[in-house]
Amino acid sequence: MENAGDGETMKISNVNEMRELDRTAIETYGIREELLMENAGDAVYFVILNKFGIRNKRFVVFCGLGNNGGDGFVIARKLHSNGALVKVFILGDQEKYRGAAKLNLDILKRLPVEIREVQDEPSVHMDITHSDAVVDAILGTGLMREVKGFYRRIIDSINRSGKVVFSADIPSGVAGNTGKVMGIAVKADYTVTFGLPKLGNLMFPGYDLCGELYVTHISFPPELYDSDHLKVSVTPHITLPPRDIRAHKGSMGQVLFIAGASGYFGAPYFAGLSFLKAGGGYSRLAAPESITPFIANKGSEIVLLPQKETPSGSIAVENKDFLLDLGNKMDMVVMGPGLSLESETLALVRELVKDLEVPLLLDGDGITAICRDLQILGERRAETILTPHLGEMARITGIDARKIGNDSIQILQRTSQQLQSIIVLKGAHSLVGFPDARVFINMSGNSGMATAGSGDVLTGVIAAMFGLGLDVKDAVLKGVFLHGFAGDLAAEEKGMDGMTAQDILDHLPLALKKDREGLSSDLVDRYNGVNII
Repeated sequence: MENAGDGETMKISNVNEMRELDRTAIETYGIREELLMENAGDAVYFVILNKFGIRNKRFVVFCGLGNNGGDGFVIARKLHSNGALVKVFILGDQEKYRGAAKLNLDILKRLPVEIREVQDEPSVHMDITHSDAVVDAILGTGLMREVKGFYRRIIDSINRSGKVVFSADIPSGVAGNTGKVMGIAVKADYTVTFGLPKLGNLMFPGYDLCGELYVTHISFPPELYDSDHLKVSVTPHITLPPRDIRAHKGSMGQVLFIAGASGYFGAPYFAGLSFLKAGGGYSRLAAPESITPFIANKGSEIVLLPQKETPSGSIAVENKDFLLDLGNKMDMVVMGPGLSLESETLALVRELVKDLEVPLLLDGDGITAICRDLQILGERRAETILTPHLGEMARITGIDARKIGNDSIQILQRTSQQLQSIIVLKGAHSLVGFPDARVFINMSGNSGMATAGSGDVLTGVIAAMFGLGLDVKDAVLKGVFLHGFAGDLAAEEKGMDGMTAQDILDHLPLALKKDREGLSSDLVDRYNGVNII
């Protein structure tokens, strides 16, 4: 892939986009609603058949009052037709069904399948207990309010049963646009989503509740679900350029890291050395002169540039001309890891941001500095990359971190556009937002990477990908992926508990090697986030 988004990648929709795709399929392509529902139910049946088996097994199918319930009727019919013992429980008044859902209920009523309306959990508890598996077709993706009443009790009973659970489209109780649990949610073993994966299928905690995740395009033509107006995708696989046999350190990327302060030795070390461990050629580190001996003792491969200090031990503003002159000769400048919050140093950062004419990556304290004058980002001629965690994103946007967590995609889109910057919102399934409103969901990484210094390693990896010859956008996507992949390799060897930034850094060469050799089919499926039926 030459440019981000040009290769094959799984598109992700929000709930409204999915409704529009359904409408277009029906009105433009003449694919009837009944056929879409049939295809959806057939996909769930297929997963049940291949992952669990059907003949002579007992299934309870819970159906809500919308089209998700209609999917459940199709599933129940197909299970029955293939030798399963099926009971269907309608959660509410069946007179409320309309369209394709009503049609499929009417068909099911003609079959020797037990169908019951239920109003409370005790009436179905024994049926769940004596079943082999549960099909969840209760609430679907359009849930907007907290799950209460007997719906809550039914879901709780399903979760406590210990039975294998198959969810249609999304585990009931998970918000389709955010992955947020609306009070309570089904914990599925398998989820089959329809048309395209929804944001809630891939965003935490929804992703964790889906179990094994599958998608069926339900006969949508590719031009419908590959549309450019769908702005969110899973991070695509980006092929690294081959290493030139004539390569030298200068040709594999030259990056200036401006980082570190008194008491902050680790951040500049991890940033500067991770660039080299990820394949970069020439790592220069401008750090306060008092800490450079400590960094040199551990990271002797880094070229150290001792800088004049403030009284508190951070980089002084008098270094500006030197840093600006050198920075503009580099391929990229990384600024921020462990710089401190000293006012003079933060002012220096802002001055450098204004005048640097090469791609710039801002992390940590560099982000804090720029939050005081965000407009200068839009005035830069070269690309700018920001790598905030949730708290730093709150400082950038002025929005409470919890609100960002509940609406991260839209806020990221808006902020990337406003600042004309590439933003990596770090977290479980880190998000990469581009100024053109595209967002990519990265599927590599694990919770063991929630450790001090991990973000500093990320900065160096992104810079290395640019040094290896990728354009800035692809370098960010590839860097975020490889950082997570290295963390996954570290977890595989050592476990997630006790993982350190050093462990991630040490596994970067292996991550690069495996990536160049080609990922196994299992890893491809894992990092695609979803299996296609």
